[in-house]
Amino acid sequence: MDSTDHRILGLLQSNARVAASDIARKLELVPSAIHQRIKKLEERGVIRGYTTRIDPPAIDRGLVAFVHLRTDERLGDPSVAEAVGTLPEVLEVHDIAGEDCYLLKVRVADTAALHALLREGIAEIDSVVATRTTIVMKTFKETSELPIPTD
Repeated sequence: MDSTDHRILGLLQSNARVAASDIARKLELVPSAIHQRIKKLEERGVIRGYTTRIDPPAIDRGLVAFVHLRTDERLGDPSVAEAVGTLPEVLEVHDIAGEDCYLLKVRVADTAALHALLREGIAEIDSVVATRTTIVMKTFKETSELPIPTD
């Protein structure tokens, strides 16, 4: 990837709906060159997809919690990670080092929904030994944007 690819990624990351013609104008290139570069970035898996960011409280998902999960599964067995990953409230599943095995980011409506997720969703998965939950009181920054090199 070169600096032009990095600039394209930066523009797309800040606004996935930006037109290729607008990118071309900003980078002083022809739109067909931008289309080709974007297509190559998609084919190589650099661009994984395009999403819409939704305001969580608008759809009754205002409570964020991080759940530390401890299991008794064998090292390298992804079955618990795969199982919790199917729960729609679980946004992220991270294999972590330390006392716990996984760190989950979850979004639910309220503490009652969190309780149900922990008791009826996560605790029912074989190999789950314990959970430790931290409820987020206020979020100051939340982004999926990555820092792009600026050659």
